[in-house]
Amino acid sequence: MNKEDIETLNSVINSGLNKLYTGASILIGKKDKVLYRNFFGTKDGEEVLTESDIFDLASLTKIIATTTGIMKLIDENKINLEDKIGKYIKVSSPKSKVTIFELLTHTSGIPAYSQLWQKYSRDELYDRIINLQPQENTNKCYEYSCLNFVALMKIIEVVTQRSFKEYIENIFTTLGMRNTCYKPKNKEKTVATSIRDGKRIKGEVEDEIAYYMGGVSGNAGLFSNVDDLSIFVFNLLDYNIASKETFEFFTKALIKRGENITHIGYMAPPVAGCQYALDSSGFGHNGFTGTSLWVRTDGLFSIFLTNSVYYDRFLKKPELNVIRNRINNIVFSK
Repeated sequence: MNKEDIETLNSVINSGLNKLYTGASILIGKKDKVLYRNFFGTKDGEEVLTESDIFDLASLTKIIATTTGIMKLIDENKINLEDKIGKYIKVSSPKSKVTIFELLTHTSGIPAYSQLWQKYSRDELYDRIINLQPQENTNKCYEYSCLNFVALMKIIEVVTQRSFKEYIENIFTTLGMRNTCYKPKNKEKTVATSIRDGKRIKGEVEDEIAYYMGGVSGNAGLFSNVDDLSIFVFNLLDYNIASKETFEFFTKALIKRGENITHIGYMAPPVAGCQYALDSSGFGHNGFTGTSLWVRTDGLFSIFLTNSVYYDRFLKKPELNVIRNRINNIVFSK
């Protein structure tokens, strides 16, 4: 990246400081090289953000953790995309007939979210979410659903006979991602998010389902930083996480349902925050807390982490997406 691009990126990110987020970090890379990285602002409105501090990734968890786990189990011939939930989990029909493919592509008909966390917690909440039935979906329409990835988490636990946290974090440790985890032990190194029960959230997951399930879920709960996520992308592109066949199938297949297009596990542009820079051959994901990761097919990628829920959980989204679009336009115009 040239000096002008870097100055423009810095200006765009600084424009959101102390308005949309207290802190942000960015890393631009290509294949196995870091082209640019920087850190902005504070992690809580006071303490300066450092390179070792970690962000609540929110729905980036879906691709970094859950989709990764599924790809590895496919490579090990332990599961198949066409396998039905009922093969692994005792649930009644019609949910028992939903496939892993439908869970990954948000075509299961399972509701987008659930307010069951208001009544239940931990194992009881987990079980009740697993048993939620799909809505009528005869045309296999697209509906983005966090609950799909809770079901995928359960399948991974059944197949591996290990806790999801243990299984996933072992993958990260093997890759050298030492700052990526669920339920971080050192909360002082975490970036603050919104307010829950009158207290600022710091070191605990923002997402309600993940929080009330105990901090671990397939849809949210991971904490990480740009350096660890770049390690993840490097290894993904080098086929060290999944085989070339599996990786390319997940990131190149295009599933079209009406006006919606998605990859398998991964989002396909155009989506909010990445509306103009990439066509649908690109892949990545956004996170509710203000995080994003996008990759172009030639290996150029952008990681942008913020705590945009710090000031407001919902009202800042349009302004954040303007900034994310501007960043991705700069990065992927090359």
